[in-house]
Amino acid sequence: MLPSSNVSATAAPGTYYTFPLYSGSILAHIILMTAAWVFALPISVMLSIARSRWASSAQLTFISINAIGLLFGTIYNSKTPELYENNVHNKLGWAVTWIMSIQAILGLVRKCGRAEVTTKPSYETTMARYRNVQDLEGIQQYRYSRDSGQGTEPSTPRNSSPSTPQAYDEDREDAPMFGRGNDIEKQPEEKHGWWRINIINHFISNRSLMIAQHRMTTYVYVLYDTTDRLILILGFATLLSGLVIYGGIFKSDSIFGGMAHFVKGGIFFWYGLLTLGRVMGSFADIGWSWNVKPPATVVGARKAAAPTAEFVESFLIFLYGVTNVWLEHLGETGSSWSAGDLEHVSISIMFFGGGLCGMLIESRAIRDLLNSTLASSTTTIPFPSAQWQPPRTYGFSTNPLPAIIILLLGMLMSGHHQSLMVSTKLHAMWGNLFFVAALARGATYMLMYLSPPTSLLPSRPPSEIVVAFCLISGGMLFMSSNTDVVDVLAARDLNAMFVFTVAMGLTALLMAWEVVVLAVKAWAVRREVRAVGGVWRVV
Repeated sequence: MLPSSNVSATAAPGTYYTFPLYSGSILAHIILMTAAWVFALPISVMLSIARSRWASSAQLTFISINAIGLLFGTIYNSKTPELYENNVHNKLGWAVTWIMSIQAILGLVRKCGRAEVTTKPSYETTMARYRNVQDLEGIQQYRYSRDSGQGTEPSTPRNSSPSTPQAYDEDREDAPMFGRGNDIEKQPEEKHGWWRINIINHFISNRSLMIAQHRMTTYVYVLYDTTDRLILILGFATLLSGLVIYGGIFKSDSIFGGMAHFVKGGIFFWYGLLTLGRVMGSFADIGWSWNVKPPATVVGARKAAAPTAEFVESFLIFLYGVTNVWLEHLGETGSSWSAGDLEHVSISIMFFGGGLCGMLIESRAIRDLLNSTLASSTTTIPFPSAQWQPPRTYGFSTNPLPAIIILLLGMLMSGHHQSLMVSTKLHAMWGNLFFVAALARGATYMLMYLSPPTSLLPSRPPSEIVVAFCLISGGMLFMSSNTDVVDVLAARDLNAMFVFTVAMGLTALLMAWEVVVLAVKAWAVRREVRAVGGVWRVV
C-alpha cells in the first residue's frame, strides 16, 4: 500500500512501473506485502479459526511484516510524484491494516477472557482449601479445649509452641478464651462471618464474569470471526489494486471493463480455491466434501440445516445473472448497443434462468411436492413399504445445472471474437478451461450417482482436483483478458501463451500452498483437542 504523497510531479513517466528511481524501495514493498498477505496471513487465519494458542503470535508476525512493507511503501511514495490520482489502493491498504490490527487486539482480549474463565475453577479450589484450613482450626481448637488438661497450662511447652493455632491468635480479643472450654461457642460466629465475605466475593466474581462473557460473545467473537472469514478476500482485493496502481491501468472509463473482468475472474478464482478446500475435507461438517451430511446430533442443528453446495452454486449463478444484466452497458452509457453488448446480456439471462432452475431443483419442498403426485394417485394400490423409501441418490445432490451453465460459458468465450488476436486467444484459453472444469464436474456426478457416498468422511473424488485447477487458472486468465492488460501485452510484444504459462505455474503453487495451509489448520485443531484432554480419533 502506497500512502499519498505531497511531492509535486515533475517530468516523470506515466506509471510507477516505468519510473526509473527508487526501484529498490518499491521492490521491497512488493516482496514484503506478498509475504505478509499470501503466506503469513493465511496461516494466521487458519490458526485463528482453529482456536489455536499460536493464533496471536501468528497475527503479530503478520502485522510486523506488513508494517515493514508499509514503511518501505511510505519511503518510496515520499520520494516519488503522484502518478495515479485518487487511487483506492492507499485507502484500502490502510483500511485492511487497521482491520488486522484491531483483530489482533480483539484476539488478545479474547485470549485474556478465556484465561479468566479458565482460572475460575482454580479460584474456587483455593477458597475450598482455605475453608478446609478454617475447619481444621476449629477441630484443633475443639481438641485443645477438651483434652485432659495436660499441656494447656501457660507454662507447658505445647501451649508456647508457635505451630499451634493459639499462637496465631494471641493478639485477638478472644485469645484468653482459648483453653477455657468456651471457644466452641465462638467458632460458629467466625465461620458465619467468613461465609458472608465468601458469598459477596462469589457474587462479584460471577457477575463480572457473566458481563465479560456476554460482551465478548456478542461483540468480540462476532467481529473476530467475521474478520477471519473476510480478511483474505480483502487482502486479495488490496493486492490487485496495488497491481493496478503500479501498472497504471484502469484509468478513466476503462475502469468499468477492468473491474468487470477482475470481479468475475476473481469469483472463479476463489471458487476454485474453495473447491480444492472441499476436496481436502473442508466443509465436511455440512456435507460439502462429497460425503454423507452429518446429522444434527453430530454437528448441531444450524450446520445440519445448511443448504447443499449445488444450491449455493446455483444461487451465485442466479445472483450474477440478475445483477449483471443491468451492468453490461455501464461503461458505454449513452451510446448505442452493439452486438457484443447483446451477447453479454444474453449470457447474463442464461445465468439468471439457469441459477433459478438449479435452486428449484435443489429445493426439498418442491421435490416432496412432486413426489406427492405419485403417492396420491396410488393410494388404493398396495405396494411393499420398501418401494416407498427414498432412493439412495436422494442423500447426495447431483444437480448438473451449475456445471451446464459453466460449460456453455466456456463454449461461448472460446469463440468470442475480440479486436486483438491476443485478447481472442486469452478468451479462448479461459473458456476452454471452464469447459474442462464443467466436464470434470460431470465426471464427479457420474461417480457419485453410480456409487453414492456412505461415509461421513470426505470421499475426495479426483475429478474435483481438475475442477479446482481449471477454475483457479481460468479465473486468472479471465482477469488478465481485460482491454488495458491486453494493450500492455501487445505493446511489449507478449503473446497469450506467456500469460497462460505464468497462470499455470501460479495455479500449481497456490494449490500446493493451500493444501499446506489446510494441513496446518488440521494440526492446530488436533493439538487443541489434545490440550484440553480430548482424544482425536475417527469413529
